This record gives sequence, structure tokens and C-alpha cells, in this order.
Amino acid sequence: MLALTRKKGEALVINNNIEITVLDVRGDQIKLGISAPKDVPVYRKEVYLQIQKENEEATRVDGLELFEELM
Repeated sequence: MLALTRKKGEALVINNNIEITVLDVRGDQIKLGISAPKDVPVYRKEVYLQIQKENEEATRVDGLELFEELM
């Protein structure tokens, strides 16, 4: 993991096409702005993990058998 120090208004660039800017700092929270191409999905980690879990559940054989029964 790369750890960087940034101040309000400062940014970093990833892969020449994603820019992350520190918009605000309040106590133990920071507000980030992310500029990325529309074809690059950006998720909060907890949302990403939930999507992964749901995708895994959808590919289980039990789910497929239930789907086939409905059809």
C-alpha cells in the first residue's frame, strides 16, 4: 500500500486518467472528489464487497436450480 499525505485542494493521479482530490477535511473525516472515465466503476469498498457477495450468491448452483424451476 502506498501512503501519501495530501492537504485540502491537493490531488493525486492514477494511471494518467483518474484524479483524486481532497475536497475537505473535518476531524477524522475527509471528503474526496474522484474524476475518472465513465467506463471506470468507482465504488465505496463496502458497496463493492456487497456486489461481490451478491454475484457469488447468484452463481451458486442452488440459485441456478431455483431459476430453472421458475422457468
